[in-house]
Amino acid sequence: MRGEVISVGNEILLGDIANSNAQWISVQLAVAGVDVRRQQVVGDDIASIADAFRLALSRADVVISTGGLGPTGDDITREGLAGALGVRLERHADIEDFLRERFRRLGREMPESNLRQADVPQGATFILPERGTAPGLVMEVEGAKRLYVVPGVPAEMKEMIEGAVLPELRALTG
Repeated sequence: MRGEVISVGNEILLGDIANSNAQWISVQLAVAGVDVRRQQVVGDDIASIADAFRLALSRADVVISTGGLGPTGDDITREGLAGALGVRLERHADIEDFLRERFRRLGREMPESNLRQADVPQGATFILPERGTAPGLVMEVEGAKRLYVVPGVPAEMKEMIEGAVLPELRALTG
């Protein structure tokens, strides 16, 4: 099973922060039996993100993307993925309820911008986070390829990779 890692964010592309997520993900995938062939870094641009997903899906069986799932205007990985696959974003009430409850428990008013995190590309499922507010995304593409999109915050990324992604990949790779 061939794998590829996509890291999204101008801060990585421009060298402001090290791409430690891709390094950690690659090690975890190798241990799980996935042959990581490539890593891509792409800035915060919808067309570039869509191109990165299309390219990765053309040459890998498993694609993991990290970053760009937050509530701010430059968190556009969802839009890039939807564009790559030619699908719409759909608002999920379950995620919206989760977000409202998360903020309620914190005793804070939820900014309307957080509702963007409830938008999921048509056909995707989601992983609700234990930490943070950014749900992960999971899609099966072309009948056999697996696509996982996880947050860029390292603790949130590791939580989803260890709790949801790796168990599924281990089952697939045997």
